[in-house]
Amino acid sequence: MTTSWRDGRRYLWPSAIVVPILPFLSFGLVRQTGDGGWWWLTAVLVFVVIPIMDVAGGDDVGNPPDEVVKQLQDDRYYRWLTYLYLPLQFGALVLGAWQWRAGGLDWVGRLGLLSAVGTVNGIAINTAHELGHKRESVERWLSKIALAPTAYGHFYVEHNRGHHTRVATFEDPASARIGESFWRFWPRTVLGSLRSAWHMETNRFTVRRRSPWTPRNDVLNAWLMTAVLFAALTVAFGPGVLPFLVAQAVWGFSLLEVVNYLEHYGLARQRNAAGRYEKVDERHSWNSNRLTTNIFLYQLQRHSDHHANPTRRYQVLRSFDTSPQLPAGYATMIVVALIPPLWRRVMDHRVLAHYGGDLSLANVHPPARARLAGSQLSGSPQ
Repeated sequence: MTTSWRDGRRYLWPSAIVVPILPFLSFGLVRQTGDGGWWWLTAVLVFVVIPIMDVAGGDDVGNPPDEVVKQLQDDRYYRWLTYLYLPLQFGALVLGAWQWRAGGLDWVGRLGLLSAVGTVNGIAINTAHELGHKRESVERWLSKIALAPTAYGHFYVEHNRGHHTRVATFEDPASARIGESFWRFWPRTVLGSLRSAWHMETNRFTVRRRSPWTPRNDVLNAWLMTAVLFAALTVAFGPGVLPFLVAQAVWGFSLLEVVNYLEHYGLARQRNAAGRYEKVDERHSWNSNRLTTNIFLYQLQRHSDHHANPTRRYQVLRSFDTSPQLPAGYATMIVVALIPPLWRRVMDHRVLAHYGGDLSLANVHPPARARLAGSQLSGSPQ
């Protein structure tokens, strides 16, 4: 029974490195056909095909049996699947930079190229997320390397030491509030996370009476990786590649932030009698058991278990019946989140239902409080 559970999933996990392979396939198809539209292949797979496969593949609610957890945790096969993402990711970036500089694409092809490389590097932030939580030094460094193409190295500091501490609170820049659209959330989380990371890392040196301006500063050394990478690509392909590098980086970290947006939308930890926030548990993250997206995203959708046990490896993350469930997988919900009226209609009533209709228990966007309270009283859809 336990052997079949383990082996039945083992051969699904290589699907996680399909996405960074797609730009190479697109390149071959463009060269073969002369049609730059093939650069949209990556975006179509991630945002169209995977949601359809999610519906067809259904949910996987099974959890690893206790007796195989340690064996799975120690199996380096699963680690190598995360490591392999990085050379493919950087290869796709170099290929994209070359194609951008070589020209020959109309605006449709150029946008497709940006979407392909940006999506690969955006999903690489999830790979960095998996690696950055681990105790092994090599995995932590690989995490920062994976963040370099999106210029989001400060995520390594902010996510591990900031978000995991403040998750599902009003103080957390990466926890979205009910009534807050993604387009309002985006500048708040991008700027807030950057400020938070810099503040935490400089404080780490200040309390030791040392200067933060050192290569040991994890924000600075991560940003230095981006500077060196972008400088090398600029030398290799010329200054004309800089707009491509910046645009794909924005696309990539925006993909991360839309995932952040949906992971904790409206969820709140309550304060105890001492005025402190309650411990993080499975109620404070939106989850999904959609099999296909979980395979492609290293089970990121089992987010509650991740927050409760950050060092637990992706292959043994569990699903809990008490976790609030999204109506679809992340790939689908990302698209929904970009359309605020649709998002509100799909999600706001689910947040209220999670709290038994008590809006005061939710993490509320202040300008939306009156509207939400009115909708709550009238019973109208959010």
